[in-house]
Amino acid sequence: MNYILAVFKSRSATLNFANALRSNGIPAAVINTPQQITRACGISVKFFAEYFEKAREIASRMQIFAYFDGFYAYGNSYGRPILTKL
Repeated sequence: MNYILAVFKSRSATLNFANALRSNGIPAAVINTPQQITRACGISVKFFAEYFEKAREIASRMQIFAYFDGFYAYGNSYGRPILTKL
């Protein structure tokens, strides 16, 4: 499975974005941010890559980019996370 992480600098922005995704029918989970991403608040929103465009539209409508660090493609190789900033 391919996932996307939405990484924020604020816990409240992270939780608000997760709720906005769920309200729009996008399954989302709040997870601990991987250690490779150091400019984050400690939690991120994880969702399936197939919802990326819709999630990006939601983020744009919410105007949360002051608290936003970015979207990351999230995969796993031999138990280690692989992250690529989008």
